[in-house]
Amino acid sequence: MSLSTPKPSYAGKDIYVGIDVHKRSYSVYVSVERTKIKQWRMPASARKLTEQLQRHYGEGHIHTVYEAGFSGFDLHRELTTGGIDSLVVHAAAVETAAHNRIKTDKRDAQKLAIQLESGRLSSIRIPTREEERKRLLSRTRAQLVKARTRLKIQMRMKAHQFGLIGAEDRREMSHRFVQDLLDCAVGEEFTLSISALLEVWKSLDIQIKRLEQQLKEQAAADPNEATYRSAPAVGPISARVLSNELGDMKQFQNERQLFSYTGLTPSEHSSGQRIHKGRITKQGNAHLRGILIELAWRALRKDPGLAQHYQHLSARMESKQAIVAVARKLIGRIRAAFRKGELYQIPNLEDLATAP
Repeated sequence: MSLSTPKPSYAGKDIYVGIDVHKRSYSVYVSVERTKIKQWRMPASARKLTEQLQRHYGEGHIHTVYEAGFSGFDLHRELTTGGIDSLVVHAAAVETAAHNRIKTDKRDAQKLAIQLESGRLSSIRIPTREEERKRLLSRTRAQLVKARTRLKIQMRMKAHQFGLIGAEDRREMSHRFVQDLLDCAVGEEFTLSISALLEVWKSLDIQIKRLEQQLKEQAAADPNEATYRSAPAVGPISARVLSNELGDMKQFQNERQLFSYTGLTPSEHSSGQRIHKGRITKQGNAHLRGILIELAWRALRKDPGLAQHYQHLSARMESKQAIVAVARKLIGRIRAAFRKGELYQIPNLEDLATAP
C-alpha cells in the first residue's frame, strides 16, 4: 500500500512570487529558499491569484512582484488587501543578463522572483485611486494634443507631396492655413482627404477645450496649485500635470527618491576613484520627464539662479545633460517650497552676486 506524499509546510518561511502580467494571462513563478517550488500560467484574475497564493502558501510570508504597465495597480491592491506583500517595479529596474536573447513569460516571471528574493528590486510609488482618477484629465489631454499634432504633420506632408508647401516653409498649421490649401483645388481626392483630417482636428479642439475647463475647475479646488504656479515657467496646464503626478511633494522623503520617481536620475559608471554620470536612466514617471525638461528650458529665462547653474554645467558637459541637471534643481526647489510651506522663491541677481 503506497503512502501519499505529505503536503509541504511553508509555515514561517518567506515565499517569493514573480508575476509576468499580460492582458489575458499571468505567468507565475514561486521560489522558496532559492529553490523553484511551482510555476504555472493562469487567466488574468487578481482575485483568483490572491486566493491561490493564500490557499497554498498562506502559512508563510508571501512576497510578490510584477512590472508596472498597462494593467495598473488593481493586482497590487488585491494582493495587499489579502495580506500579501506586493512590489510593483519599473520594467527598466529589472536586471537583464548581457547577450540574453531568449525572452519568455516563464523566464520573466522567474527572473522577477529571483531578483526579489535577492533584495535587488525596489517598488515604485503606488498612487491612490483618487490620484489615478485626477490624472485621467491631464493625461487624456496630453494624448489628444499629441494626436492633434500628428494630424497637423499628416496634412503638411500631403500638401508637401503635391507641391503646396515648400521644404523651407515653416508656417504654423492653422485652420485658416489648411483652408487656403483646400482652395488650391489640387483635386477631389486631396480635398476629401484634407477635409476629413481637418474635421477630426476640429473635434479634437473641442474635446481639448472641454478637458481644459475641467482642469481649471480641478485647480481651483487643489491646495497644491499655488505652490506649483509660483515656480518659474509653470503655467496652468503644467501645474495640473505636476500636481496630478506628484501631489504634495512633502511625501518624498529626500531628493533622491523624488528624482527616481520623476525619471531624472542620471546613470552612473564607477571604477575605482573615477565616477562618470551619464544619461538619465529612463526609469520613473514618463509623463513627468518631458514636461520637466521643457519647464527647465523655459525657467532659464525667469530664474537667474537656474540660468547660472546651467551656464556653469554647460561649460563642461553636453547641453542635454546640463538641462537635465537644471530640471532636477528646479523640481528639488519646488519640493523645498512644499516642505517649508511657502511659495517658490526666485533669487535676484544681487543675491547671486554676493553669494559665496
